[in-house]
Amino acid sequence: MTRALKGLGVAMVTPFDTEGKIDYPALQRLVKHLHTGADFLVVMGTTGEVATLNPTEQMAVLDAVIDYNAEKLPIVFGIGGNNTANVCEEMARFDRAGVTAFLSASPAYNKPTQEGIYRHYMALSEASNLPIILYNVPGRTASNVLPATVKRIAQAADKVLGIKEAAGNMEQVMELSRILPESFLLLSGDDALALPQMVCGGHGIISVIGNAYPKLFGDAVRSALARDFKIARDKHFSLLPMMQLIFAEGNPGGVKEVLKYMGICGNDMRLPLYPVSDVLSEKIRAEMGGLG
Repeated sequence: MTRALKGLGVAMVTPFDTEGKIDYPALQRLVKHLHTGADFLVVMGTTGEVATLNPTEQMAVLDAVIDYNAEKLPIVFGIGGNNTANVCEEMARFDRAGVTAFLSASPAYNKPTQEGIYRHYMALSEASNLPIILYNVPGRTASNVLPATVKRIAQAADKVLGIKEAAGNMEQVMELSRILPESFLLLSGDDALALPQMVCGGHGIISVIGNAYPKLFGDAVRSALARDFKIARDKHFSLLPMMQLIFAEGNPGGVKEVLKYMGICGNDMRLPLYPVSDVLSEKIRAEMGGLG
C-alpha cells in the first residue's frame, strides 16, 4: 500500500467555467496531463477548493476523476473537518471503488490539544474502511501536530499509514524521520521543501506545482528517491522560481494561472478566492517561457 503512494502525488485543482460550474472537459484534460508524470492523484484537498464545493459536487468530481483515470494511478480522496463524529461518519459510509486512501487534515479552528488530535485520528482509524494519510498544515489549522503525537498515532492507529507534513519546519521533518517507522509514509506538503525533505528520509510529496509540471517535477522527486541528488537538484531548482510565483497570491490561483496558459483549464475560482493580479500573471507567463 505505502509503495503505491510514494513519489509525486498531485493535489488536483478543480476546474470551473466562467459561471462557477465544474468544468468536466477541463478536468479530463487535467487527468490526462497528470498521467504524464504523477505517481498518484489527490482529489478534494485544499488545492481543489473543497471548502466551496458541496458534498454532491465533491463526489461528482471524484467520480469523474475515477472515470478519467481508468485505474492508471492510485487516487487519494480528502475527507476532513473539525467535528470528529461527522468525519468518522463520512469515512464509514464512503462506498466508492477506485480510491486507495483518505487524506485528512488535522482539525482546524477548534485548536485541539495534542491529546485531542491523537484521539481524533484514533477515532478516524476505527471508523474508516480505507487507510488514512494524516495532514499537518498549521498555517491553515492553527495547531501543529507534533512529532511525538505523530509517532503515537503511527504506533496505535492501524489505518493511519503516513503524514503529509506541511509545517514548513525542517527540524520537525528531521525529527519525524528520526522517530517514525520506515514503513510510515513521510510526504512533503510544501513544493519548495520536497527535495530537502526527501534528503532527510521523506518518501515523496503531495504537490501543487505538479498540476502544471507533472513530468518535470515527477522526475525530480523520483530522482531524489533513487538518491540521484544531482539530477533531482537540477530539476527541482529549475522549478523553484515558479514554485515561489504560484504561491505569491495564494493557492490555487497561481497554479491555475499556469494551467490557463497551458490551455488545460481556466483560472476561474469560487469566492472568496479570486484570480491572481495582472502583474503576477505576467511574471508567471514569463517564467513559463524559460521552462519551455
